[in-house]
Order: sequence, then C-alpha cells, then structure tokens
Amino acid sequence: MRRTKRLSLLALLLVLALVAAACAGEDGGTDTEQPETGEATGGEFSVQICEPQFLQPGNTQETCGSQVLQALFDPLVEFDPETAEPSNDVAESIESEDLQTWTVTINEGYTWHNGEPLIAKNYVDAWNWVAYGPNAALNNYFFANIEGYDDLNNTVDPCTEDKSKCAEGETPDEPDNEDIPAPKAETLTGLEVVDERSFTVTLSEPFSQFPLTVGYGAFYPLPEAFFEDPDAYNQAPIGQGPYEMDGKWKHDQFIKVKKFADYAGDEPNADAIEFPIYADINTAYTDLLAGNLDITDTIPTEVLAQAPQELGEGFQSVPSSYFGYIGFPLYEEPWDKLELRQAMSMAMDREAITTAIFQGTYTPAKSIISPVVPGFREDACGDICEFNPEEAKRLWDENGGPDEITLWFNNDGGHEEWIEAYSNQVRETLGVKVKFESLAFTEYLTLQDGHKLTGPYRGAWVFDYPSPQNYLEPIFSCGGSSQEFGYEDAGCEEATELIEEGNATENLDDAIALYQQAEDKILEDLPAFPTWFAVTNAGHNTETVENVVIDVFSFVRLEDVRVIGGDA
Repeated sequence: MRRTKRLSLLALLLVLALVAAACAGEDGGTDTEQPETGEATGGEFSVQICEPQFLQPGNTQETCGSQVLQALFDPLVEFDPETAEPSNDVAESIESEDLQTWTVTINEGYTWHNGEPLIAKNYVDAWNWVAYGPNAALNNYFFANIEGYDDLNNTVDPCTEDKSKCAEGETPDEPDNEDIPAPKAETLTGLEVVDERSFTVTLSEPFSQFPLTVGYGAFYPLPEAFFEDPDAYNQAPIGQGPYEMDGKWKHDQFIKVKKFADYAGDEPNADAIEFPIYADINTAYTDLLAGNLDITDTIPTEVLAQAPQELGEGFQSVPSSYFGYIGFPLYEEPWDKLELRQAMSMAMDREAITTAIFQGTYTPAKSIISPVVPGFREDACGDICEFNPEEAKRLWDENGGPDEITLWFNNDGGHEEWIEAYSNQVRETLGVKVKFESLAFTEYLTLQDGHKLTGPYRGAWVFDYPSPQNYLEPIFSCGGSSQEFGYEDAGCEEATELIEEGNATENLDDAIALYQQAEDKILEDLPAFPTWFAVTNAGHNTETVENVVIDVFSFVRLEDVRVIGGDA
C-alpha cells in the first residue's frame, strides 16, 4: 500500500519555517548527490553501531539502538532526509480541531512480523505501558502531556521522610520502591481506541506540535508478545517495519535483520542488514578501509583530515541536527556554583577545536536551539560562550575553583581528541589538573541517569522531531526525559513554564518567542554550555553499496541503501 501524506495545517506551517531555517543553517556541510532508487537490488550490507542500551521502543533513547529499531519499525510520521519535512507514514491522518484532542487513523495492510495485523489498540497499549510509572521506561516522559499521566506516576518526596536534612540543605536518600504507593491507574484516560484503525489522544493542554512528536521511536506500537515477556522481547524485537530480526541480539557482537516479506510499505532495496557492534570507531574505520564494513556514520576525528582522500566518493559530510554540550552535575559540589560553570565555558576555545580537530566541518555553538529548526539565534549565549581566559580565571579563583577536576565522556564515540584539546585549554586557562573518566556508552548513560557523574561531562543531542521545543523540553525542563543535570534545584521551573506556554501557543512566531525566552533562562542558569553544531561525517564502501543517504537525524536511511551486484 502506498503511503499517504496528510498532516494538520499547523504542522505544515511549521515545516515551511523549518525548511527556511535548514537552508540557512547548512554551515560546513556538503550534500552528496545520490542515485535514484530503482528496483530492489537484494544482497546484504553492514552498518557500524555501538552496543545499544535497549531494543525496546519505550526505553531506546540513544542512536545505536534507534538505528536498529528504524529497520524493524515504521513510524506514524516520517521526515524527509534533507529538509525534515513531515509526511504521514503508517498514519493515514492525524487531525484535530482544537490542538488538544487528536484523532489518529492508521493505514490498512500493516502486519507485525509474527503475522498479526497492526491495529490501533497496539498503539494505545504501547503508550500506556511506557507511561505507567512502575515500568520505569526511559521514554516515559514523552507521554506526560496526555490526560491521566499523573495518575500513572506516583512519586514520594524524600523530604516528607526526613525534613531535618532538607532544612539543612542536604539531600536525603530516595525512598525504596516498596515505599512508593501504587499509581491510581494503569491506563491513560486520554487514550481511547475508536476502532481497529483509529484512536484518539486527548492532551492535558493544547500542543500544536503533537503531529511531529509521534515520528519519534517512543511512539512506536507494540505487539501482544511484548507484554508477555518484555525482557525476551528486548533480545528479538517484533516490529511492523521493512525488516525483521534474523536471530537474537548477540551482545557486543552483532545484530542481524532480514527483509520482511509481508511489509505493507515500499519494498526496501537490500535483502538483509548486519549491524556489527564496535567498541572503538577507529576499528570500524579500519574495517571500512579493509572492505570488512560497508557503512559507518562516524569518522574518527583523528583521521578526518585524510578521510576524503581515503574514501573518495564514499565520504559524506551532511547537515545534522546534532547539538553538542558540556553538562554539569549540579547535584555535586562545586558544580552547583554558577560562576564555576561560566568559567568552564569561557575556558573553551570553540573556534580552535572545531578548526583543528573537526577540520572546520563543525560550527561553534553559542545557542541551544540548532540552526536546522526555526527559532535559531546565532549568539543567544553572549559573552559566556566566548573564549575569555582572563575572565574565566578570575571567576574560577574568586569562587573557590578546585585544583583538580574530572572530565567524563564515553570512549566509543571518537571523543578522545577533542576532550584532550579542551582539557589542555582548561589546564592552561584555569591552572588546574584534569583527570579523565572514560566509559562505554551504555555504562556512561546509566551513570548519567543515576546522577553518579562527579564532574563536567560530554553530552550531545540529535532531535527526535524537527522543532525548537525538542532542544529544550527533553534536555532542560523539570522532569525532562533526558534531563540528567539535577537542574530541578537550580531554576528549571521558570524555563519549564515558558516551554509549556510555547507548547500551547498556536501561532508559530509567538511559540518561538516563548521558546527563545526559555532558552535565555537556561543559558542564564547554565546547567550545560553549548560546544558546537555538527555535520554527520560518514563513510561507505563505494565498491559494495550505493545510494547511502544520511538524514538530518544522523541516521542511515537503511531501506534506501543499494547493494552493488546484490541481485546477481
């Protein structure tokens, strides 16, 4: 069945602004013209990934797991790889008269990989499971604006148990799970199945960008098999997309998928995909040059200068929604002091790092909202994001900056070189010793989520859907799904109120103005400081694959890849 393309008028108005912003923000990137996709070529190709944290939609937030799930699932809404223009995919229509109650109708003909038909109930059941607090799903927060969410998520204030510690400014221990009462409900009152193809979503407040959000993986449906054994499902997910699992997830080794014969959408080109799991992207790059890997979406910074020559037409540098930052554990002294955070930002020479390490392909960032979405301002951060060693040193010394700090980063993403460059700047500017804590990505994310990091740390964001709101609410709002700074005690309430007001504003210009005010407040509090906006530097083997498209989400468009000689 062909995919229809109907979205609400408001979402389309947002897209018009998005396209204009994306065209203005393609700094440093060069598009690679791709051949037209013809008939399916067959064959198998490989795409490098890191070890995923999860292969469950409700828990998958990082890019490696998300890349695999994109082979297994089709979203309600998809986005153009270059402009991020939305169009309906599994959804036949997403409509609302008041921006608060939305009716979602799915196309006919989709089936799960186990042969069961895809129905509206699969979405309602999936969203209820992720939203139910005791399931502790990482993407729980994405459903917070649906009516009834609070009744599914009970929390206990630790200060109720030990007010004396709170009065003294200390943080008491979190209560044990058994001390938290069960939620009042197990399902969202704002979700209702209308029939096999339609369901309604009633939000707690009007939200103009709802049709964009459901393109994110957290909003994938789930089959009945998931609820029978979520842990087993995580090892071999059942989806409704172009590819199905070929065996189970071999941890730290590989994941394989094969073409799903009864897929309702456009047939993908290749018969099968292997996702070899690499702990070191330098090894992946070596394998690419040796012909043992077909595609990598990351070129190590150490080889970025020679990669265009080594890869030839297989090298791509394409616009990305990537936003890099250094985050602070505000729950740890001395990082609860604003002036020390400001000093760390002013100690970074962004221009020098992006020129020397990233070969000018990255752009120094002085804002949170990216150039690829409407609302971008080139210098929202002001002097705090300017390299100013004298002022940085003054702030550090006058506010009791420590003699030694620890920088945290994940060691499987090619960050060592720029972290070393930044640490040298910090040593020279602030006169401190710098230590490193370097961890595998999955362990790193777990420590972030658990507030276990003890110093400034590397962070990054690729948008889930093309909106300025997505750079603000998940990362910086109170209770945001990816807000790991401990910002709750340092001013997140004001920024959150502005974001929520923007969410409920129908006029795009008025909404953007509110999002920009929220951005100003966040930069004033500085739970994290911007580093750079990136392009995706990727590579592929031109002898084995063609039509390799990297989208603005930094993902490989798997169904488009053509295996050379694959039908032979």
